[in-house]
Amino acid sequence: MELRQNGVRVATYEISTSKFGLGDQPGSNCTPLGEHVIAQKIGGGQPSGMKFKSRRPTGEIVPPNAPGRDPIVSRILWLRGLEPCNANAYHRYIYIHGTPQETLIGQPKSYGCIRMRSRDVIDLYDRVGKGAKVVILNQPLESLPAPVGPEVAAHGLSM
Repeated sequence: MELRQNGVRVATYEISTSKFGLGDQPGSNCTPLGEHVIAQKIGGGQPSGMKFKSRRPTGEIVPPNAPGRDPIVSRILWLRGLEPCNANAYHRYIYIHGTPQETLIGQPKSYGCIRMRSRDVIDLYDRVGKGAKVVILNQPLESLPAPVGPEVAAHGLSM
């Protein structure tokens, strides 16, 4: 994932997308492509590793690579699709969020969301605002043109 502001790269992060492929069909567990915006930011001020259930902090801190654990942790950036190809993203609860399964980052392992290491999703959360544009593409970062918007996160097969 690459974060650009005014066309300039300000950060790069490794991510994971869906192990079920690409798409926006309800129940598919796929990662939707195209233009999105950050509709809601959840978890500001919570400690790294805070587990969320139904978008609420549970009070439990899950350390990186905790065996057998795969909850949503640290921060949630809830996406709203802006195109017909991703119109269901918000109602499918497609997020950019932290995962304790940090050794699996870089591999397609999610159930539709974009997963990040806790330190990275906290950094991203602190850099972007509600309404920031997110573009999820199925192409390598190197082939992307410079974006024009004020805040754009982009990636090849992710953001």
